[in-house]
Amino acid sequence: QVQPVESGGDSVQAGGSLRLSCTAPGFTSTNCAMDWYRQAAVKQREWVARINPAGRTGYRDSVKGRFTISKDKAADTVYLQMNSLIPEDTAIYSCKTNWVPGGRRNCASDWGQGTQVTVSS
Repeated sequence: QVQPVESGGDSVQAGGSLRLSCTAPGFTSTNCAMDWYRQAAVKQREWVARINPAGRTGYRDSVKGRFTISKDKAADTVYLQMNSLIPEDTAIYSCKTNWVPGGRRNCASDWGQGTQVTVSS
């Protein structure tokens, strides 16, 4: 099963921006959704954003207006543009494909290993 690979995490000051990448070989052909999640120290993993096969997007309330999810179909890559970062965004960010209606059977991927984002005040 495919394991996505995340990259782009870094340490930034509050108000800064980062662009995370998630590459999953064959993702585009599955016609499935890609989701971003994050897990902060001493906190449980939480869902952050989704992009479905048609390009429809969704976000958790705390990142709405600051984060933007997009994809490059040819590169089997999904991006998470993060602007106006705040210390509460500090977490390990990971991505995972998930089945949606119309998607290839058993298209859900394994969890990626994640990329660390640290935002200092």
